[in-house]
Amino acid sequence: MVNVTPNVTVEKEDVEYNYLALVFGITLILIIILGNVLVCLSVLTERSLKTATNYFIVSLAVADLLLAVLVLPLYVYSEFLGGVWTLNTYICDALMTMDVMLCTASILNLCAISVDRYIAVVVPLKYNRNQFSMRQLILITATWVLSFGVASPVIFGLNQVPNRDEHVCKLEDDNFVVYSSVCSFFVPCPVMLLLYYWMFRGLKKWSANRKSNLMRGERRFSLSLKGLRRERREKVKYLMPGLSPTAANQSTLQENELITTQLDSTSDAEAQERPKEGSLKENGLRNNGSGKGFQSKSHRVSGRERKAMKVLPIVVGVFLACWTPFFVVHVTKVLCVSCDIGPTLISIVTWLGYVNSAVNPIIYTAFNTEFRNVFQKLLCCQT
Repeated sequence: MVNVTPNVTVEKEDVEYNYLALVFGITLILIIILGNVLVCLSVLTERSLKTATNYFIVSLAVADLLLAVLVLPLYVYSEFLGGVWTLNTYICDALMTMDVMLCTASILNLCAISVDRYIAVVVPLKYNRNQFSMRQLILITATWVLSFGVASPVIFGLNQVPNRDEHVCKLEDDNFVVYSSVCSFFVPCPVMLLLYYWMFRGLKKWSANRKSNLMRGERRFSLSLKGLRRERREKVKYLMPGLSPTAANQSTLQENELITTQLDSTSDAEAQERPKEGSLKENGLRNNGSGKGFQSKSHRVSGRERKAMKVLPIVVGVFLACWTPFFVVHVTKVLCVSCDIGPTLISIVTWLGYVNSAVNPIIYTAFNTEFRNVFQKLLCCQT
């Protein structure tokens, strides 16, 4: 939502060119385009990245790409001219509409991701991470429809007010500034944060249950091992009753050593097999019995979601850090008439909001090994 220029009429001969804004703006546009194109190509070309969550990330990347292509060039052009708008008002209204819509789409996509993560963590048996379901399609579609709904009043004439300054491109209706800020930021953000809070509680509970199950399993294994040794000892005594106590003890010790060796080798083999079985289970290729299927699926989903939860809260946190100043400043400017909020501060918080579109691909590269490897392959033109 661009609202960055002072509400004064400026003659063309008074324009002061801002070369810093031009250089920074062009650099930012190129970084946003490159990073988000890599995100989209990574998900579309790499089989391991074609998961339900990553399709939401693609939707978020598309919003950032459209912002870089449709909004930022005009915004950078206006900033280069010192905040003066030299194009006609219809282009300004289209710019305002796209800006509001794409900003709203970004945060609603993050909100949709949090809903998807909540379902994956809290009710994992109703979630299939390897298949793009109708629920995810509805969430993504609703995100874009609601975003257009929030921004549509501008393109339908809300900005066409009497005595409008044609040299300034901004949202003319103060009530709409508050309304769009509430719909785009102040309502979705608490919902998103609450969902993540409940998710972390669910993961904490899952970790506690998993720890107790592992301890119970170790105790059962220890008891079964003792029972097996006792059974072997009784068999030795029954089959060779004439052995002297010393010989019986020696054969028992040998038998015990043999059993222990076999059990140790078996456990080692099982330990080696577990990663293979885990990978097969993660791909949905093994499901032996309803109980095992239930257990493997719950463990599979929980393990995956814990990895995803390391990246997504960082994305959300950076988004809030970049966009919170923007919305707070703009709402304060509308509601507090006596507050002295100059165009410089508004320009700074607006640039900070746009920087967020370039940061997300960097976060994926830094914190997600799969994205990082695919980025490297794409940049090096490897197959």
